[in-house]
Amino acid sequence: MQEENKKAFGLWSAVFLGIGSMVGAGIFIVIGEAGAIAGNLVTVSFIIAGIIAMLCGYSLSKLAITYPSRGGIIEYLVQSYGEGFFSGSLGVLFYMAQLVALAAVAKSFGTYAATYVDTGSSAFYTNIFAVAILGAFVLVNLVGASVVAKSENIIVLIKVSALVIFTVAALFYIKPENLAIKEAPSIIHIFFSLGLTFFAFQGFSVITNSVEDMQNPKETMLKSMFYAIVIVALLYISISIAVFGNLSLDAIIQSKDYALAEAAKPAFGEIGFKIIAATALFATASAINATLYAVTQISYTLAKEGHLPREYERQIFNNTEGLIISAVLIIPMILFLNLGEIASIAAVTVLLIQGFTHTGHLFKYKDTGAKLWLILLAIAGTFSAAGFATYYTSEKIAHFGLYIVMAFVIAFTLEVLLRLFNERTIEKQIIKEIESELESLKERL
Repeated sequence: MQEENKKAFGLWSAVFLGIGSMVGAGIFIVIGEAGAIAGNLVTVSFIIAGIIAMLCGYSLSKLAITYPSRGGIIEYLVQSYGEGFFSGSLGVLFYMAQLVALAAVAKSFGTYAATYVDTGSSAFYTNIFAVAILGAFVLVNLVGASVVAKSENIIVLIKVSALVIFTVAALFYIKPENLAIKEAPSIIHIFFSLGLTFFAFQGFSVITNSVEDMQNPKETMLKSMFYAIVIVALLYISISIAVFGNLSLDAIIQSKDYALAEAAKPAFGEIGFKIIAATALFATASAINATLYAVTQISYTLAKEGHLPREYERQIFNNTEGLIISAVLIIPMILFLNLGEIASIAAVTVLLIQGFTHTGHLFKYKDTGAKLWLILLAIAGTFSAAGFATYYTSEKIAHFGLYIVMAFVIAFTLEVLLRLFNERTIEKQIIKEIESELESLKERL
């Protein structure tokens, strides 16, 4: 019992980890981008996206309880599809996509932070702040999971409180005509924006990465997933009503990159704009903290299973060398890549990987005890969101579908090369740990 009490993540720590990862830079940008497509019907899009997230969270929670591993989705892929090139390639691709997502969020933090410098936003200050925040949370994660949990609790409370205050105040300034159905575009635009609104929920899977650091996961995992997604869904729906009630569609399209901050002006004036911009800094910092923790767990599991070099396993303080290697890989992405386009590719690939994960769950649902119809709905929802995201992004980026295919090909190639150079066999981590415990028990007997 004493060992259980030492676990870093209780129910609300796990909830805050999920909220922290979901309420990142996404909502500050997505609200404008999605609104430009769906108009004031974006609220409906957030509702549908939240339902899909709930279905996916249910499937992942059942997998996490049955196959408790720091690797989360990586472990579930290996358990479902076996120790082959397919699961290995998806694992490597998921790791790469998470690195790109982290780089994009860090860059977003740098962009907001640079606006506070007298010279204004510049590439130099953007990169400096982006690398600095990444380094700061590398240090936090080196200290250990308990510090990640405590720091995430504080950051989440600050940013959610600021968003709630903004939303409640903004509701008093709503112009009903802005929310009128006659001002809305056609219903199909709800689905065109679905990929974007679901992207704002991405991050809930981080909760599964904390399973080995979680108190009583059989009771905590599903509850924490449910609470985190419901809280975030209610927050997003309220924010969308506040934004579209305060701003006309033309104003939202004109200020889509900072529509949320612009919507604070009617209630709070120019100071409101700055407060929401500061909240965006907390949001991106929180997302970096939570996602960096997840990436570390992913790389550790990949290394143990043979997908990545052994160096990722080595212990440094209360974390692994994988944390340092991951950070080193992220820095050049921040400095040299066009993260807008690359992050779009990463977002769709993560959606597809989620879809493949839930599809794989079909082979294991009798073991996990999950309801088959809920898994099927998760599969349909995830692949649909990926499809709509691809359709929307293809209008902006030529040959986008080809880039997605290329990402899978690159991941497969890396998997082949890593196997050749590592000369290691891929094993299911859970089975490996059980066999190790049995061997230890035999020796004691």
